[in-house]
Amino acid sequence: MQNPGKQLGFLPFASNQLKQGGIANLYNGLGAGIWRQIFYASSRYGLFQVFRDTLAQHREMDFISRLSCATAAGGLAALISCPCEVSLVRLSNDATLPEAERRNYKGVVDTFSRIASEEGVAAFWRGSMPFVTRACLVGATQVATYDQFKTIYAGFGIKGNANVCASSFTAGLVYSVITMPFESAKNRMASQKPDPETGKLPYRGTLQTIQTVAGAEGALALYNGFFPYFLRCGGHTVLMFFAVEKMQKMYKAT
Repeated sequence: MQNPGKQLGFLPFASNQLKQGGIANLYNGLGAGIWRQIFYASSRYGLFQVFRDTLAQHREMDFISRLSCATAAGGLAALISCPCEVSLVRLSNDATLPEAERRNYKGVVDTFSRIASEEGVAAFWRGSMPFVTRACLVGATQVATYDQFKTIYAGFGIKGNANVCASSFTAGLVYSVITMPFESAKNRMASQKPDPETGKLPYRGTLQTIQTVAGAEGALALYNGFFPYFLRCGGHTVLMFFAVEKMQKMYKAT
């Protein structure tokens, strides 16, 4: 929905994919997505806890301290998982392109190996700045704000699982709104092709991509596909923090 070709809404896009290849088409890139979460999500939250606990030894932890730790953890996790992210975007977007422009990737391993052999290993980090920038924002707006919302909702008398659900859902909404333009820029840069006449890539950096898309298609174009993006981000945030809280309770009980 954020590829440079024809833009479709959520329901028309889903309907089109079902007609073309059945329900399995909606899960294109699932393997790369799982690998991405293994490297990105685990390292992001793990690094945050390491940074937070280390900093807590030297100063009192406040919201700004948590914000800084979460931002740094998000950026480093993004750099670690860039190969999985690029493979995921390429594999997912390939079916949405005109048939003559498709790369026809066969799976995660094929996508990874072809990018490395045809474009070089450095291609995995080409245009990584939007991903890293978005990851820093996700860390700041998801992980750090989650702790803050837990305190706020607790002040309203919301405790236990209800607190976790409300805090994580609100954190997911906040980070979806803030990071969607950077997600759009990341996808545009990851799936772009050189201009056939000049040989130059149309998108060169995060802000340049956002400015170019907003100028050519309008600012709201950066929010194409927001509904499924929020469903993904909000659902992922709620499930992630429920799992984290459960594992922490199990760990403390041992």
